[in-house]
Amino acid sequence: MNGNMERIYNGIVKENPTFVMMLGMCPTLAVTTSVINGIGMGLSTTAVLVVSNLVISLLRKVIPDEVRLPAFIVIVASFVTVTELLMKAYLLDLYESLGVFIPLIVVNCIILGRAEAYASKNPPLLSIFDGLGMGIGFTLSLTAISFFRELLGAGTLCGVRVMPDFYQPIDMIVRAPGAFLILGLIALVMNALSIRTRANDMVNGEPCGMCPKDCAAKGGEECEKA
Repeated sequence: MNGNMERIYNGIVKENPTFVMMLGMCPTLAVTTSVINGIGMGLSTTAVLVVSNLVISLLRKVIPDEVRLPAFIVIVASFVTVTELLMKAYLLDLYESLGVFIPLIVVNCIILGRAEAYASKNPPLLSIFDGLGMGIGFTLSLTAISFFRELLGAGTLCGVRVMPDFYQPIDMIVRAPGAFLILGLIALVMNALSIRTRANDMVNGEPCGMCPKDCAAKGGEECEKA
């Protein structure tokens, strides 16, 4: 597997930001009441991730270390503003549905984490694929959670009724407790299948993502050797 495809695989599987690294929980739990919202938030975050990773990588030797985080935030905020304006112009219903969580992409720890851990230390092409992999992984995670929440909580998928008429939607699923419940059940299944997650590593005394040599930047290799 070449380096580009490895970055995409890591973002979807080995370093999945939601189910493995447990990052970006605020939008994950808040906007996944419908599949359309989940996909919309995921794709918006992916676009910002890819472009901000590219720019930060191109400027990595120019930005002084003393101001790198403020500089990263300014770069990310610029692209989030562009994304927000485009959504407001062409996808107004989705924009209104996602609400405040679009501008909050600026402080999404997935984006700032990849900027600091990967894009600021690696060449542009690899940084693009890293952002793409993380974005796809985030989008798939949001889609999976929103699939079950909308199906069980409303009896619909993408706004179309799919459950039989006798099915009574479980209102709690589309509320805050339902978000934690669905996320917990998916984590339970992953644990039962022995799929490695950051939470499991911390319980086992192996805090992947926090090791001194920076798992995120090295594709998890150092923690795997621990």
